[in-house]
Amino acid sequence: MRRTTRITAGAAALALLMTACGGDEDAGGGSAPEAGSLEGESIELAAVFTGAEQEALEAVLAAFAEQTGAEVVFTSTGDDIATVLGTRIAGGDAPDVALLPQPGLLKQFVEDGSLTAVSDEVAAAVDENYGEVWRELGTVDGELYGVWFKAANKSTVWYNTGAFEDAGAEVPEDFDAFVDTLGTIADSGLTPLSVAGGDGWTLTDWFENVYLRVAGPEMYDQLTAHEIPWTDPSVITSLETLAEIWTADNVVGGNSGAQQVLFPDSVEAVFSDAPEGAIVYEGDFVAGVISDSTSSVVGEDANFFPFPSIDGSPESVVGGGDIAVALSDSEATQALLQYLAT
Repeated sequence: MRRTTRITAGAAALALLMTACGGDEDAGGGSAPEAGSLEGESIELAAVFTGAEQEALEAVLAAFAEQTGAEVVFTSTGDDIATVLGTRIAGGDAPDVALLPQPGLLKQFVEDGSLTAVSDEVAAAVDENYGEVWRELGTVDGELYGVWFKAANKSTVWYNTGAFEDAGAEVPEDFDAFVDTLGTIADSGLTPLSVAGGDGWTLTDWFENVYLRVAGPEMYDQLTAHEIPWTDPSVITSLETLAEIWTADNVVGGNSGAQQVLFPDSVEAVFSDAPEGAIVYEGDFVAGVISDSTSSVVGEDANFFPFPSIDGSPESVVGGGDIAVALSDSEATQALLQYLAT
């Protein structure tokens, strides 16, 4: 999956990102690349996508290739896309396009001169097909550098409805009730939580949701911008909150076993025919894994609730997304960005 270690932008901006409306629904966007206009051109696109998301992306790229005649090669970078891209950029072998899962990476690569601003045609497509907030989140120092390709609500907690019914567990309304629910499920004989500790980004997502609720959006923004240290009491409190639920008895495989579990496996552990756990936290894209990899039906065997409030914190959503950026300055690269924006 694309959900790598992604520290999102400010909480307020992310709330806008998740709810922003584009322009008129009937808007057609900028002109798409002409048929056959890129015959003989080759484009490499790099992203963290794997599995079903990779397949969906490759279908989009195949349609672009069929329309334009260009060859498009997809490269999966794995979770550590920042290191992979940085190494390739330093070696003079950067891909033409990358989907960045961290807004901070956009600024970083702009500041080190690795990215090319989008063309006027791409900018026109963005203006016609996206809300203003999307342009703002893709802009650095007044220049538009990217096209947002996908966004996700990463404040959803998924549960096996049958396991809840068997345990007599109820959907929790706040974090204290969540802790109680874990205990109820454990008492029924089923391990409550499935955690993908083998994918660092899932642990980061857990932390972001807890921190936003413990410290609030202003401090969340400050931590994201490195304006407060990771030794701040708010960070310690958030980690202690996670430690309260990430106990060996609460986590499938125990703490050491969970460190070997990858994200898709963590979902399957909850929604397989013989579930090992009852709850898995991650974004709305969990639904795709459930449908692709298990026989469970979303809305029947699988459901979700919002990440619970902590000590009366307001309802909050952590969002994530991937922004397509140009690492090479070519007509074909800009044509692909234009296609993704229309």
